[in-house]
Amino acid sequence: MSPTHAPVGAARQGSLRELNLALVLGRIAAADRPPSRADLATATGLTRATVSAVVEDLLAGQLVSEAEPAPWAGAGRPARGLVLADQGPAGLGLEVNVDYLTVCVVDLAGQVRHRTVHRADLRPVAPEDALARLVDLARQARADAARQGLTLAGAALAVPGLIDDSGQVRLAPNLGWRDVPVPELLSAHPPLTDRVPDVPALVVDNEANLAALGELHSRPPGPASFLHISGEVGIGAGIVLDGALFRGVRGWSGEIGHLPVHPQGRPCRCGGRGCLEQYAGQEAIVAAAGLVRAELPADTATARLAELAEAGEPAALRALNDAGTALGVAVAGVVNLLDLDTVVLGGGYAPLAPWLCPPVLAEIKARVLTAAWSPVTVRPSTLGPEAAAVGAAGSVVRRIVARPAGWLNRAG
Repeated sequence: MSPTHAPVGAARQGSLRELNLALVLGRIAAADRPPSRADLATATGLTRATVSAVVEDLLAGQLVSEAEPAPWAGAGRPARGLVLADQGPAGLGLEVNVDYLTVCVVDLAGQVRHRTVHRADLRPVAPEDALARLVDLARQARADAARQGLTLAGAALAVPGLIDDSGQVRLAPNLGWRDVPVPELLSAHPPLTDRVPDVPALVVDNEANLAALGELHSRPPGPASFLHISGEVGIGAGIVLDGALFRGVRGWSGEIGHLPVHPQGRPCRCGGRGCLEQYAGQEAIVAAAGLVRAELPADTATARLAELAEAGEPAALRALNDAGTALGVAVAGVVNLLDLDTVVLGGGYAPLAPWLCPPVLAEIKARVLTAAWSPVTVRPSTLGPEAAAVGAAGSVVRRIVARPAGWLNRAG
């Protein structure tokens, strides 16, 4: 037998172990309450001996821990349930947006363990300088994670633009980025995460896509199909169909901000005219409300708009109504095309939802062919402005849950 080939039986045994690890860990991750070993044996069809062996591996690898037993009045000792560990592997979520940088760390259970937001107008900043600032924030996050007993297993970066399969940002019009080789620029810095088999060191993706994934996997779980709209300076959408992100042929779906709502309207940074974000983007709403953007810090823009609207200030109410009407026109087109019944307003739209939802719903009612028989729900995001960074970090830990053997092999 050639020394370069492992025995067939050994390969099969290794593959079976990997499948069993993923099966058991996946059940623990999806459970509404901590399952016992006996519960897992029943749910998976594995023998109790196999489940016990798999659980011991997961415990040793800091992927699961035993929950405190519930009060027990019966005979014998109560069975101890199993939960995802709050130490061990974690995901690093990064976001570059027009007026802020975000870094967050999410543990295996989906809990945010670190979050930093740095506010700055990044449009005049060169891409390499913006990424260098992001790296500095990521190093602080890594040190904080280590103090909490967490190891960063991988990273995902959210950018508001068109990203190709190599992670290059082809176009981010609101940032002024074109053909920016993000992975190459980040490779000039020390690694942000530890190397874990089966987990990419860095994934670069569209921020609206990652925000939609964050919403999809939030607790409690939402619908299996929905449109998630991230309202910032630019407007992006993540489309989730039957529990999976719809990316399109090239991965560039969801550019709802550049759907024309007034075809001969205002010029847009993308080169078109009348794009949605010129009427419903954050800067457009702020200007329409009579606020001076230069004198309004980025982190207070939506809060200030909400305060004015709550107080009944006419200009703010008019600006939000007009933005919601433009948004509703675009959303109605998407709903007519894809037959969705849920629209989630995320990013800066989430705190403004009380004023945006009514005009959006009015346009849906007037423009969606099936509205009379199939109502559409419009609601704020569960995660709000954190969705993209949390979704980015969560995408890392879900890879570990799906293929835990890589982490265990590294640890062992």
